[in-house]
Formats: sequence, C-alpha cells, structure tokens
Amino acid sequence: MAETPGWTFLTNHTHVLVCLAQNEDITLREVAAQVGITERAVHAIVSALEKDGVLTRTREGQRNRYKINRAYRLRHPLESHRKVGDLLDLVDRG
Repeated sequence: MAETPGWTFLTNHTHVLVCLAQNEDITLREVAAQVGITERAVHAIVSALEKDGVLTRTREGQRNRYKINRAYRLRHPLESHRKVGDLLDLVDRG
C-alpha cells in the first residue's frame, strides 16, 4: 500500500463501506489490509454500521457476507439529502 498523507477526504467508515460494497464476501482482515487500519478497528466500524442499519451481516458457513443498505441517508446535515448508495456510486472504482 502506498504511503498516505496525514489526512484523507473520506473517513475509515467510508473506506470500509467501499471495500464491503465491492466484495460482499471479503474478510475483515482483507478490509483492514486495504484500508490500512487494524482488524479490530474494522470490526468496530462494521458493528457500528450494522447497529445503525447501514449494512447487514449474514453468516454463511464460516464466513460473513455483507449487504449495504444503499437507501440509508447520510447522517451529517450537509449531506443528509444523499444516500449511502450515492456516496458509493461516487467513489466506485469499478
């Protein structure tokens, strides 16, 4: 992974969401490696997003599958007119 500056425009929550949106079968260890944070931090972010209804986690065998609620409204007043799906579409690398 290339060196990143001291700050980025998007939060770790957004980075985790982007990883999960691109691959619903990805492991949290793989997400952590891509985002550049600990697996524990990714787990905390996923748990918070799941609690708030931004995503759902389904157990399939020994793996988890993640589904993003693209209709979830962004929380900050400046962007509350947008949905998670709008954000993911904006940063989609596909």
